[in-house]
Amino acid sequence: MEAEVDFESQTSGMDAPKDVALRVGELNKRLARYIPPRDAWTPAEEALHKPVDIFRVPLAEAEAMQLKAIKYAFTHHYNNSGFYHQYCTARDISPSDINTIDSLDKIPLIPDITFKQYPEGRMFARWLESVYSGDLPKVVIKGSNPSFDEVINAFNASGMMVTYSSGTSGRFTFIPRDQRTFFASQYGLAKSFVNMWAGDLFATDGYLLLPNPAKTNVFVGKVTSVYFDMLTDVQMAIDRELTTKTIQTAMTSSGGLKGRLFAIMLKRMQNKTVDRIIRWLEQHDKVGGKINLTGAPYLLYFVMNKLQDDGKSFDFNEGSFVLTGGGWKVQENIRMPSADFRKQVYDVLGIPEANCLDLYGMVEGNAFMVQCPEGHYLHAPYTYYKPMVLNDDLTPAGYDATGRFAYLDALAGSYPGFIITGDQVRLLEHCPVCDRPGPVLEPEIKRAKGEEVRGCAEELRRTLASDFAEDSGTK
Repeated sequence: MEAEVDFESQTSGMDAPKDVALRVGELNKRLARYIPPRDAWTPAEEALHKPVDIFRVPLAEAEAMQLKAIKYAFTHHYNNSGFYHQYCTARDISPSDINTIDSLDKIPLIPDITFKQYPEGRMFARWLESVYSGDLPKVVIKGSNPSFDEVINAFNASGMMVTYSSGTSGRFTFIPRDQRTFFASQYGLAKSFVNMWAGDLFATDGYLLLPNPAKTNVFVGKVTSVYFDMLTDVQMAIDRELTTKTIQTAMTSSGGLKGRLFAIMLKRMQNKTVDRIIRWLEQHDKVGGKINLTGAPYLLYFVMNKLQDDGKSFDFNEGSFVLTGGGWKVQENIRMPSADFRKQVYDVLGIPEANCLDLYGMVEGNAFMVQCPEGHYLHAPYTYYKPMVLNDDLTPAGYDATGRFAYLDALAGSYPGFIITGDQVRLLEHCPVCDRPGPVLEPEIKRAKGEEVRGCAEELRRTLASDFAEDSGTK
């Protein structure tokens, strides 16, 4: 049974322009099942749902919400996660130490590698249980030596949502979410974009440049199932099953005859995928439709290269948009600057650069930083999420600093979301271009020295773009 939602109260409480309130009201109607009843909101859910525009909350109000939300989450994990409780006790930190916005820096951070340190078989299920905060639902796992996919599917059949991402080593990052946490993550993804882009998202037809959410447990595929509840007409670029075995084969480039046959199969599929997307663009161009292309940038990059090779272009203009996420590596050792990508989008598709936005998120997190149209800086949803930069000794560096990215994520209800990542970023207190008051990251994000390349777009690029450079003419 879906929760009864009071749309008016959820889109009021803080000043916002009428057009933003209307867009969020429409979003809430379409995503009603993602929103808990208002009287059951946790402080983190209140920080997500109460503001009309999560990027324009006055700083004093936002800090009060952020402190309340993150302390609530910290207290929950301190009391309900065995391993995290021990981790905090060893550092002599407890919820009683978290009383001011500055004291949030005391919360013990977990290295992201924590979620890669798992055993296999039935012990993998035990490991997921140990990472999870609280009591799991009943999970039935068949067989004495189940695969990762069999364990994940058993957890998800119980009402959980276990998803994963991978690095170039083929080692996975597994995150166990309960349904409430997963819905909050999905709603936050949708709201972040609706808040940031002023166009009519709901009037566009969409092409998802990612896997079918029903056929994979890769996080970037699964989380975008919300896309289908937001739009009436959605097409998918990748409509086949993607398992941990498929991803691992691609990420580790397994050789031999099997690896070569795998690459040949992928090459054929890639050409068909690009051709299908181009036909879809041509059909919408004929009728003057508004479109959105959402997902991995590398796939759209190959589509645009093919169009340029064929001397074709479109003019989809103001009512259409491109939303990318997951990484900018388009080939081995070639990273495309996002500014060059936006120019290509305008030249080939006619979509203005202001309508070409990127978002930054990861499998361990439930918040998404979205670029502003004015300057393409990545804005944090700072009512429930605290971005941080760390020095080499892993102490907070403050603003105007470059270092290791870390964050405190209040929406992570089923595992401790206080994470040190392997990314190197520069954090600014305010956007230097637009007037939104919260913190931002500079748009170009890199992996820290010594960290393997990872990210959802990278694993899909390897899975679906092996040897594609030869066919596209790219050197």
